[in-house]
Amino acid sequence: MSTTTGTTNGAAGEPRTMESKVLETGAAATQSDVRQCLIYDTAEPNARLIGIEYMISPKLYATLPSEERRLWHSHVHEVKSGMLILPTPSMMPVSAWEIAETKEMEQIVGLYGKTYHFWQVDRGDKVPMGEAQLMMSFTDAGQVEKFKGMVEDRDRRYGVNQEEKKEKRAHIEEPQIHKGKILRRCRLL
Repeated sequence: MSTTTGTTNGAAGEPRTMESKVLETGAAATQSDVRQCLIYDTAEPNARLIGIEYMISPKLYATLPSEERRLWHSHVHEVKSGMLILPTPSMMPVSAWEIAETKEMEQIVGLYGKTYHFWQVDRGDKVPMGEAQLMMSFTDAGQVEKFKGMVEDRDRRYGVNQEEKKEKRAHIEEPQIHKGKILRRCRLL
């Protein structure tokens, strides 16, 4: 792909930049307005790929029809609350990763996401079963309360603390988000 054409596999967008690279977290920026993030059930080498999230810029989101916008969610609450984490890669010092993760969150906070899960590992499925499921994210604190035990379990498994991440992200500015209707289906890994 040419860096001057502004396309990736025929998809229009801004030319690729140095940020357009595969990250150890499973995220890849295909163009400056679109990211593709692979979702795994663990951070271990034998992890199962269970979903994908597309993240788009507010500029691209603003061009979507209102019916399509309903399928996308803001990342403001996920980032600011400490709910969204990027598992620390093996062999990387936690302190270095915390800095890198926070820098990444400064970018993600303004993006809109559309997430599909296609392997419901929490049901015990041995292989992906049924149709892929559109999943939404937590967009306000009231949605999280009934999942508190799951958050604590996630924090224990990944060696993180949601409340500490919230404090470390307090400086991140909250962008204005679109106030349209969204679907409300949440899932926590």
